Amino acid sequence: MKHILAIHTGGTISMETDTGTNTVNMGDTHPLVQTANHLHLPVHLTEKQPFHKPSPHITVNDMLVLKNLIETEYRRSKVDGIVITHGTDTMEETAFFLDLTLEIDIPIIMTGAMRSSNDIGSDGIYNFMGAIRTAAHDQAKGKGVLVVFNDEIHTAKEVTKVHTTNAAAFQSVNSGPAGAISGDSIHFHYEPVKQKLIKIHEINKKVALLKAYAGMDSSILHAVRDLPYDGLVIEALGLGNLPPETAEGIESLIANDIPVVLVSRCIKGMAGAAYNYPGGGRKLKELGVIFSQGLNGPKARLKLLAALMHTNRVQDIKDTYF
Repeated sequence: MKHILAIHTGGTISMETDTGTNTVNMGDTHPLVQTANHLHLPVHLTEKQPFHKPSPHITVNDMLVLKNLIETEYRRSKVDGIVITHGTDTMEETAFFLDLTLEIDIPIIMTGAMRSSNDIGSDGIYNFMGAIRTAAHDQAKGKGVLVVFNDEIHTAKEVTKVHTTNAAAFQSVNSGPAGAISGDSIHFHYEPVKQKLIKIHEINKKVALLKAYAGMDSSILHAVRDLPYDGLVIEALGLGNLPPETAEGIESLIANDIPVVLVSRCIKGMAGAAYNYPGGGRKLKELGVIFSQGLNGPKARLKLLAALMHTNRVQDIKDTYF
């Protein structure tokens, strides 16, 4: 029987709805902790609860706490797999951070719920059971951090939350899910390409994230420079373009050793340096902007944060990490 560690961090999966006020509230305890051992799961289950937070309260340092806890428990207890219950709003960010920085290869599965624990049709226990089965599956090993939700299995790099309330809130919009759950059966559709590990022990840098819009100018870029931040990610227009009035601000950031990483604000596709007009991707690349292939803004921000713990040289970041 495999030994699975469940790490509970909070989120809707741990909350209850007050029917009088129609609000979703945090309780003092996680209801799943009280019920998990009664689910007759085909594993030896150990549970830990390092914190109890809604996911908008999760910080990068909380993600680092999870990383350290996972590596410590793996070395000490030799667990076969890990399941993390987490709020959905920032689940994809925590999954990506762990996928990028963890130095172990056992199955690590994240899951949560879109409906609180006392709602009719609550999906928390169902998703949790699917995550446990996936963590115990032999083929889940070596695939990096996975997100299990609504009978689908997604990679940390590809998954994103696409709906505010629907139980099928997560999709891998470019690649499709990496696998599926059908009853007790786990099916993987393809072998994910693993990310290059970035080793970190602390995070003490600041990276801003901006979304481009029609008529954007350099004023907000100057504010980022002066606050100061250590890096900037911009969700650019279309294939990877910006209004021409931003060019001066970008030049100023890079001149002050503040790397600028560019992704597309489009939900599908990748950014590229094709358009050769003022503000176009080719001109931005010539200024020193780094293009991130296939990541959304929040994930590119985390990758730049981790990279900045090693260097702030734009060329080194581009060549080594992006």
